Amino acid sequence: MRTTDTRFNGNAVDWAQISTVLLDMDGTLLDKHFDDYFWEQFLPTVFSEKNSLPVDRGRQELLRRYRSVQSTLAWSDLDYWSEMLDLDIIELKKEVSHLIAILPHVEEFLSYLSSTGKSVYLVTAAHPKALDIKMDKVDLRRFFDRLICADELGKPKEDPGFWGDLEQQLQFDRAHTLFADDNLDVLRAARGHGIRHLVHMARPSSKEEARYSDEYHSIRTFRDLLEYPRQ
Repeated sequence: MRTTDTRFNGNAVDWAQISTVLLDMDGTLLDKHFDDYFWEQFLPTVFSEKNSLPVDRGRQELLRRYRSVQSTLAWSDLDYWSEMLDLDIIELKKEVSHLIAILPHVEEFLSYLSSTGKSVYLVTAAHPKALDIKMDKVDLRRFFDRLICADELGKPKEDPGFWGDLEQQLQFDRAHTLFADDNLDVLRAARGHGIRHLVHMARPSSKEEARYSDEYHSIRTFRDLLEYPRQ
C-alpha cells in the first residue's frame, strides 16, 4: 500500500464510457470514523460494563467475535449482534449518531452524477436498519436510483456470487460500470465478476491517513475524479 499522495493512478475515468455508477457507503460516501468508533471503542465500553469486565478484556472479546464473522452477512447484521451481546445495538448506534458525517466532496460528486443522467446505485454492506439510521441523519437518498443492502441479496459483497445477483437485478453493463469502495477484498470480487472501472477510496476515515492501493485507481476524495474532463 502506498502512503504518499499519488493522486489518481493510471488513466483518468472517461465519463463518456460510464453508464452505471455503483457506490459503497461507509468509507466511500460516509466517514468511517463513526463505525470505527462505535465498534472499537463505544460498544466495547458498554459491553464491558454490562459484563463487569475490564474494558481491555471486553474489547479483546468483541474483536475475537468480530473476526469470527468477518466477510459474512452476520458482521453487519445489527439484529445478530443485539441477540449475541444482549444489547440494543440500534439504540446504541443512535446514541452516537452525531458522529455520522459525509466525506469531503461527496455531495459535489453526487450532484455531478445527477446532472449526467447516469444510473447511480448505493451498494452497501450495511444492515438495512443501519442504513436507515445513517440516511435519517445525513440524507443522500435523492441522489440514487436505488439503495441496495447486501442483506437484500443474501450474500456479502466479498462473495463473487453477490455481483452476479446484483447484475441480474440492475441489468448493468460490466464494461461501462464504475464501482467505488474502500474495501480491497470487495473490489477484487467486483473485478472477478468483470466490472471494468474500479476506484479505491484511500482515506475512508477522517481520523486516519490515506493509504493508497497499487491494484486500483486510488483516490483520496471524489474531487480527484472531478478534476478530470467531464462528459
